[in-house]
Amino acid sequence: MITRDEFRAEATAFLEANAKRRVEATQEWGQGSDEVSIFPERTPEEDAAMLAEAKEWRAKVYDAGFGWISGPEAYGGRGLPREYERVWQGLESDYDVPSIGPFGIGLGMVAPTILAHAVEDVKQRYLPAMYRGDTVACQLFSEPVAGSDLAGIQTKAIRDGDEWILNGQKVWTSGAHYSDIGEIITRTTTFEESRHRGLTMFLVDMRAPGVEVRPLRQMTGGASFNEVFFTDVRIPDEMRLGDVDQGWTVALTTLMNERMAIGGGGVGGGMNLANRLRALARHLGAADDPHVRQQIAEVMIRLSVNRYTTLRAMAKMRAGQLPGPELSTLKLGLTNNMQQMSELLTSLLGPRLIADTDEWGTYAWSAFVLSVPGMRVAGGTDEVLRNIVGERVLGLPKG
Repeated sequence: MITRDEFRAEATAFLEANAKRRVEATQEWGQGSDEVSIFPERTPEEDAAMLAEAKEWRAKVYDAGFGWISGPEAYGGRGLPREYERVWQGLESDYDVPSIGPFGIGLGMVAPTILAHAVEDVKQRYLPAMYRGDTVACQLFSEPVAGSDLAGIQTKAIRDGDEWILNGQKVWTSGAHYSDIGEIITRTTTFEESRHRGLTMFLVDMRAPGVEVRPLRQMTGGASFNEVFFTDVRIPDEMRLGDVDQGWTVALTTLMNERMAIGGGGVGGGMNLANRLRALARHLGAADDPHVRQQIAEVMIRLSVNRYTTLRAMAKMRAGQLPGPELSTLKLGLTNNMQQMSELLTSLLGPRLIADTDEWGTYAWSAFVLSVPGMRVAGGTDEVLRNIVGERVLGLPKG
């Protein structure tokens, strides 16, 4: 097996030949972009250009052997230890390369579920294509009535020979408008004694007849999310993930990876935003206010706690264990932190948060503040996650 030093040298040589080193953004107030939004605010044309760039880079990385470093060789991976992935990520972060945002959900949540639960032909067909960037995937869980209560979903799949006929609606689906496949949870049987039974998971072709994707406009003005309608969509049985009526177990695989990605800082709320918040306080002359200093310190402390919790969960996974409710606390920690940042920003900025005066670094924060309520829903609502922590950590009775 290649040593870490040999791998590092190989990766560095590839990056030097194919990308430019990142120029550190200026820390001087008023210089560069002041954008701090959590969700992208792109036009369809910008989305298409971003996706094309991301796919081109992803293919180049994969073909050079860095697309799925720790993945099984049977499915296009390189079969190296996970620590080599971290070496690559650390090196790549020093270079100015296209965002891998379009692949975040597919590689972070859907691909691990396919690896764990799909039949062999489906693994062979999709995993190499996903890691190369040829196939983009989305996650189809939430519904208008059920919300984050997956046991209450109403989208139905009815068996018809070797196929399933799918009817229903999903909502808040990120990236559905440019995805090739979607991971969807459906109701296949109704069990009065347990709503978590009777669920079945599938992969669905997002361009199949009967699939309609409609953008949802956010408070910020962008449309990162979609609602998706399914009308008599046919899915081959081989596209089923796991056993019939056992979709809840399959969904847990996806949800664990989702909460790891969001709660671990994969979506907004990171130390960079905290540093921008501290710079704003200095600019407004509030940096010496003990109340403001205390709130900023709490934000940074909680970010560190979340980071260590993430490392603990990753260590368990490397040891072959399943992470537990700490993933729910990760997500709760993130949204609580963002809510505290939002309240502090509102207090610091006052009218400048809602009136664009062309002052750098002020009104731009409105996109962040307006996105926080959405983050408290994405990846499991705060209320659902508190129930999980209450029941599984504190031992409280259900309800």
